[in-house]
Amino acid sequence: MGITILKREILSHEKGVLEKVTFRRQRFDGKVQEVTREVYDSGDAATILPYDPERGRVLLVRQFRLPVYLATGRETTIEACAGKLDGMDAAKRILEEAQEEMGFTIKEPKFLFTAFMSPGSYKEKISFFVARYNAADRTGAGGGLFDEGEDTEAIELTLDEALAMIEKGEIIDAKTIVLLQYAKLSGLLQG
Repeated sequence: MGITILKREILSHEKGVLEKVTFRRQRFDGKVQEVTREVYDSGDAATILPYDPERGRVLLVRQFRLPVYLATGRETTIEACAGKLDGMDAAKRILEEAQEEMGFTIKEPKFLFTAFMSPGSYKEKISFFVARYNAADRTGAGGGLFDEGEDTEAIELTLDEALAMIEKGEIIDAKTIVLLQYAKLSGLLQG
């Protein structure tokens, strides 16, 4: 199969790069087709699900997300802690993000996998982690970085509460759903 990039045009370069790309590709049926797509590159990211097996809890964040608000009118989302890598190692960056957003000092994140969450138009790859925590690991206020417009609140839930929130449509973030399903399927909170 051959792919030829015919034209690339930057449409916006603010927080990320929005690019219009025209390419020619040989389809699976052998026909050649020319297609134009918009691709957004906001940079790679990492996400983490802290869990406390002794208390049967997971740690998530509540925050405002403009795209969700514009699409649904929902003022907050409940998500796994996450952040852009900004050129850093994913494991190191997610520890900083946990401190910034949740106020918890997380140790020894366990890398699970890297995945594209919306590969039809986003170049972002997310590195997924889990890590043990306990109540004594709260070492700061959290809340995110004011200068970046972040406003986060750490919330602790049982895994069953979090899974029920998915079923009720209260947790709608894909990375969070993936991590919570991983926790359930792997028996993460059983010790």
